[in-house]
Amino acid sequence: MLTSILAAAAILALLIIVHEMGHFVMAKRVGVRVIRFAIGYPPIVWGVRRGETEYAIGATPFGGYVRMLGEEVGEEPRSEELENYVRELALDVVSVARENQVALAPDPDAAIIELARMLRDTNEVRVLNAVGQSGIEEYTAASDSPGTGPAFRIIGRALKPDEAVVIKAVADSESVKEVTSALAANPPAPLMASFQQRAFPTQSLAKRFAIVLAGPLFNILFAPILMTIVFLWGVPTLQPIIGKVSEGTPAYAAGLRSGDRIVAVNGRATDTWAAFSSTVKRGNGSVAHVEIERQDGGSVAHLSMFISPKLQEEPTIYGTKAATWIIGVMPRGDEKIERYGPIGAVSHALESTVTMTGTLAMGIWEIVRGATPVRQALGGPIMIAQMAGQEAHQGLAAVLMFTVMLSLELGIINLLPVPLLDGGHLFFFACEGIRGEPLKLRHREIALQLGLFLLVALMAFVIFNDISRIVQG
Repeated sequence: MLTSILAAAAILALLIIVHEMGHFVMAKRVGVRVIRFAIGYPPIVWGVRRGETEYAIGATPFGGYVRMLGEEVGEEPRSEELENYVRELALDVVSVARENQVALAPDPDAAIIELARMLRDTNEVRVLNAVGQSGIEEYTAASDSPGTGPAFRIIGRALKPDEAVVIKAVADSESVKEVTSALAANPPAPLMASFQQRAFPTQSLAKRFAIVLAGPLFNILFAPILMTIVFLWGVPTLQPIIGKVSEGTPAYAAGLRSGDRIVAVNGRATDTWAAFSSTVKRGNGSVAHVEIERQDGGSVAHLSMFISPKLQEEPTIYGTKAATWIIGVMPRGDEKIERYGPIGAVSHALESTVTMTGTLAMGIWEIVRGATPVRQALGGPIMIAQMAGQEAHQGLAAVLMFTVMLSLELGIINLLPVPLLDGGHLFFFACEGIRGEPLKLRHREIALQLGLFLLVALMAFVIFNDISRIVQG
């Protein structure tokens, strides 16, 4: 049980990191400020600030998020957002100063005040005062040339206009809390300009769409990377050896018996059970010319036979039944490890990913249209843990294949137009593109509340469903 829990936690954590990394990388790429990159949900148990972003681990597992500047639903930045932004700007300067080997107090507020005093005491206040009297252009003209001014000598670079506003205010007040409140209540032009430039809601529609889409897209693109590793490592492949032949079937009538090895079908060499089965089913009922090897004492007999498949309803992976051409045989279960070179591994990985994506998308559609029983199709964290434990005991290739499947599922499901999922936000953006303006704030809030209710209900259902499976055996 411990193995199952650890395997599930590791797999889900990896996939969450990949998903959130998509949002993170794209946000950084288009210039949106990322406040926090977190694995798990609050309370935060560990965190470290690098540059302008805090990287954190939350106490609540099985989740994660990327917090961007101004990504709340509101149409105007709230006072709390601006207060946090002012503090973030001050911490940016502190981080740069520490990277420049400036010794500062460990407490963040104390460090901000200490650094503001340093800048004030080196006459940097002359430049800072220019901001209080004018705008960004005047500040840029008044600031020292790179590499020569007091700010450069202390923190290793010139202050940005918005940073200068904050540092000047702290130097005058020597109270970080008072400064954040005052600047948030009456933000100067440089501060608001930088906020608008770096906030998520003020970006163009194309940039916002790209940031949200990048999360599920990274999960989908992660699949062929893992699949390539699987094919390089080695894939357990089912051999075309007959295990069971049902009486009264075309195979039994033609003379196939348990232990026979299929070597060719319709003149084409066959070295896997999947290839053999696929050839028969794709024949649409045409006679299959099957060549086999049969152990006969100490020798091997080579036999050839013609088999006419019959149409029969068989269970599908979606929980439904479909008419399929069969000959009435089952594999014995013999496996061999098949490895590929780099080019072959990439080719097979891309092909397998496309096939799996289509299969998963079709499975979701079958659930939506009611063809597949929901209780049979959906599983929750308990089921994931059970399956992860089973795969962990079968080796690395099995774990990676299971991870590929979950990564694709996470990517595809997140594209569904359900509020709170990435697909729901993409739907809002599509509506904005068609209307020429965003949906009304009240409508978005209602949609998000509905989405939250649906997701909570779904989570409760799948957990109950998992428990029911265990109880019923």
